[in-house]
Amino acid sequence: MKNHCHLEAADLQEYAKQVFGNSYSVTKVSKMEGGAQKVVYKLDCTGGFSCILYVWDLAMNYFREEIVTDQVHAQSYGSEYFELNNRYLIEHSIRTPLLYDMNRSRDQYDFDYALVEYIPGKAAEAYFEHPDPRVKEHIFQQIGELIRTMHRGESGTYGKPGQGLAASSQRPCHLNQLNNGIAQLSYAAEHHEVIRKNQGKLLDKLYELESRITPRRRYGFIHGELGPNHIMVTEEQLEPCLIDIEGSEFYDIEYEHSFLELRFGGFYRYLKNDRLDENRLRFYKFHHHLSLISGGLKLLQRGFPDQQLARAILDCHTEYALQYIEG
Repeated sequence: MKNHCHLEAADLQEYAKQVFGNSYSVTKVSKMEGGAQKVVYKLDCTGGFSCILYVWDLAMNYFREEIVTDQVHAQSYGSEYFELNNRYLIEHSIRTPLLYDMNRSRDQYDFDYALVEYIPGKAAEAYFEHPDPRVKEHIFQQIGELIRTMHRGESGTYGKPGQGLAASSQRPCHLNQLNNGIAQLSYAAEHHEVIRKNQGKLLDKLYELESRITPRRRYGFIHGELGPNHIMVTEEQLEPCLIDIEGSEFYDIEYEHSFLELRFGGFYRYLKNDRLDENRLRFYKFHHHLSLISGGLKLLQRGFPDQQLARAILDCHTEYALQYIEG
């Protein structure tokens, strides 16, 4: 077996046998591309069984700096958050890959890792151009129902399941995004001339949109970064399954819906919720644009493999953000 993996070949074999039994042997390891915050490998084993190895190696996280300095990305990274949210989603019948085993021992390696269920299928974005309209309608209706089920989970405090502060001690959650938006705008202005020239106007717009938001004390459970690349559609049943769930938490569901509208385009009609706060939607959508400008820049600067994608993110959201101040 060729091994291009965080774990040594012998350790990987031993780990698989510990979790699945002595009859399982890893025959192939394939690194899966695209992840910005953790390393993902597909493991093929004897008997036709496959699973996924997740590795939370901070040294290979493209947002390491933000995590080390305890910025927003710190709340969407780590094995503890994966395990916590995996348990919550499964307990509430929301499809996500099963967690087979979590290893946080740090006795051999200086990172956490886990074995999880492999979902044969494609990401939801692969079905945007599917030739059969009935298949598309079925899949995106299912995704809409999955999201509605998830968002119906409610809490009087925001944050991770079981980890929220008392409601009386929590400031409004949207202020987290206000502060983050200010920070992301400041970063983008340092590295992008167009943003630097318009920083003052963009900052004024951020404050203006925030000022329209009224208090709230009920929050739904959201994924946190729910693009079509974070929903796998099973090969046989065409059922949606959530992946990359570390950032999931109780929060304003408008934060999620404003992101869904950006990422799903015309297919958002299957996901739409008509009972949302329009002021929150506008504020969060503008925040997403600022955050993605900064995120695109960081991916470009930090060697993300798909530089074309990183550039497209930067250019697209720069254009969207400027539209807010151009009348």
